[in-house]
Amino acid sequence: MKFGLGQSAPRVEDQRFLRGGGRYTDDINLAGQAYAFMLRSPHAHARIRSIDVTAARAAPGVLAVYTGEDVPAAGLGDMPCLAAKVAPLERPDGTPLFLPPRPALVRDKVAFVGDYVAFIVAESRVQARDAGELIEVDYEPLAVNALTANAISAPAVWQDCPDNICFRMEMGDSAAVEAAFEVADHVTRLELPMPRVAINPMEPRAALGAYDPFEDRYTLYSGNQFPHDIRSWLSEAVLDVPESHLRIVSPDMGGSFGLRANIFPEMPLVLWAAKNLQRPVKWTNERSDAFLDEQARDMAMAVELALDASGRFLALRVRSLANMGAYLSNFGPLPAFGNMGGIAGVYLTPAIHAEITGVFTNTGPTGPYRGAGRPEATSAIEQAIDLAARQMGLDRVELRRRNIIPPSAMPFQTPLSYNYDCGEFERNMDQALEMADAAGFGARQDEANTKGKLRGLGIANAVEQAAGMFDEGGEIRFDRQGNATILMGTHSHGQGHETVFRQLLSDKLGLEFEAMRYVQGDTDLVAYGHGTGGSRVSGLGGAALLGASEKIIEKGRAIAAHSLEAPEVDIEFAEGRFTVAGTDRSLSLQEVAAMAFEPAMLPPGMESGLTGFATFKAPAPTFPNACHVAEVEIDRDTGVVRIARYIAVDDVGTVMNPLLLKGQLHGGIVQGAGQILGEQVLWDDSGQVLTGSFMDYPMPRADDMPSFEIETNSVPSPRNPLGIKGAGEAGTVGAVACLTSAILDALAPLGIHEVGMPATPETIWRAMNKI
Repeated sequence: MKFGLGQSAPRVEDQRFLRGGGRYTDDINLAGQAYAFMLRSPHAHARIRSIDVTAARAAPGVLAVYTGEDVPAAGLGDMPCLAAKVAPLERPDGTPLFLPPRPALVRDKVAFVGDYVAFIVAESRVQARDAGELIEVDYEPLAVNALTANAISAPAVWQDCPDNICFRMEMGDSAAVEAAFEVADHVTRLELPMPRVAINPMEPRAALGAYDPFEDRYTLYSGNQFPHDIRSWLSEAVLDVPESHLRIVSPDMGGSFGLRANIFPEMPLVLWAAKNLQRPVKWTNERSDAFLDEQARDMAMAVELALDASGRFLALRVRSLANMGAYLSNFGPLPAFGNMGGIAGVYLTPAIHAEITGVFTNTGPTGPYRGAGRPEATSAIEQAIDLAARQMGLDRVELRRRNIIPPSAMPFQTPLSYNYDCGEFERNMDQALEMADAAGFGARQDEANTKGKLRGLGIANAVEQAAGMFDEGGEIRFDRQGNATILMGTHSHGQGHETVFRQLLSDKLGLEFEAMRYVQGDTDLVAYGHGTGGSRVSGLGGAALLGASEKIIEKGRAIAAHSLEAPEVDIEFAEGRFTVAGTDRSLSLQEVAAMAFEPAMLPPGMESGLTGFATFKAPAPTFPNACHVAEVEIDRDTGVVRIARYIAVDDVGTVMNPLLLKGQLHGGIVQGAGQILGEQVLWDDSGQVLTGSFMDYPMPRADDMPSFEIETNSVPSPRNPLGIKGAGEAGTVGAVACLTSAILDALAPLGIHEVGMPATPETIWRAMNKI
């Protein structure tokens, strides 16, 4: 079976997943393993007066009980924050950002509901949990700060950071923006709260630690996005051992969306406990606990757009308050500022300034989640445009058209950090509006009114940064029979890497799918890589694998030339065969691979074997872009929102697999829709999570969604040899802004132009009834 790039090959990995062949962390069991339970804090903010573990240690089956007193004695370092190293963030007074220590187990106080207090290891999971209930902790409750908007004036989460400000960062030209606002004919202002969401991958977090005393070496089995980087961060910052003393195995993983880019306390704890007890230790999270510390988004943005009388954009100003939670996660502040450049959108705004303030609250640490700041940035500019159009009496599509960046301006440097590679933004918009029959919307709106429904049309032009982090590696190893093993440092957990990388090599090397094996996630097997995140894999990983295949061809050409007694320059390679130009004399790649293992058949001085390894680093990020259009209906009596239609035209550059691309876009749109229609983490005044289960936290369901209509307008990127831009986060980036636009358009006849999201039936009903 052969499939080339651009074909809709079905996912190879589904053959095992659908037949129960997936192997997740909790499926892995080692001889003699013990089980762990994490005791978490019931308080959002409290001082720990004492911990009594006597009864727990004496409980049946208990092997050990560890507390914060044990962590420093074991030499375990604090959980790292990579983002603090990537960007030189500062507080308003010029001092470095405040980085609160986050040990694997807290010692003196807890800072959010769910903080890590004790780690119990027993012969069974039930025994470990039962023992956890016997631990007596004497807490002294402290004042709680749980609201983003009030964080700066609220009680301090950390004594050494009395104003709760983690960092403040500015981007752009404030003077130019101020000057533009002074001469503007119109200024649109809006407040844009972006609520906190729970990440909720299907598979809960899990970790299995093992220790080999003869090699003095740890092995961690735990699903994560960055196996090699996790090894580096964990060995250096927490375990204080050489990288060679730690092996990371990331098996099949039931989703991540940014969550598993972090180092969580259970990782070093299972390793330390395994060494201490001389037996493997497994910990598996529970969904109710996951709700406490697997969270994202949570920003409050103030947006101002200055325009002249004709509707030309003069300047954009954004002030953002980003909730970090109680601690900084590994990528902590990055979603708050790393993609803020997206507020420029696809428009010719001459001057832009953004100010981002990160604040601490007594809530779970926030981290990256599908889009990681991109949906927030896109929503800011797109909502401002919609509101400006209403206030100025302009058509919102025409307002966008007057300010959109033309293809002739590419590459385009925005007033902030982004330099767009290429794109046809207006064409995306025209195509999406035509597919949506926007011209006929008025008739559909009138029909809905006769049925007691409010119908709205939403539009959002989205552009995002992708594939800009680090380089990536790819390796190909052939055996004597001509079968290839693909070894990638990226990690597939739903994206379909096993399929698209086979397509790439089928296209490049002429290999059958069945002649290829795919390996990922094991730092002992895969030499190099930086993992999956930021829509980077297809562009960077694909380019690296392409480079590896070119090295295979280069060596194969030399072997074929030697065997066929022809100059190398006369050897052509196509469709899996090396041929002497102008003749019928040829060798298959499989035949050449077999020769590569016979030293007598190789050119003098050539090493045996047929392998290729390459890395690729892009000269700059790529910029996937799209136009999303949606129609919604709102029930006047109940406030229930129904998505009637959803259309997207995406430019992801070269499309490797149209079928898998649509799957990625569908999933992203649904996650964005979930955020707009109901998802929100809520607390009471004491910091207790009120949305701690799926009974209280609404996840989007299949019957909430229409059939998505997806088309592409591909403009290949010049920034990698495959022309790929990326697609993993594109659906979410556009959906959040588009559905907000549709809901506000439906409510506009009632004079409602701003509604806090999510648009739950209660929220919409109260807005319609002015309650």
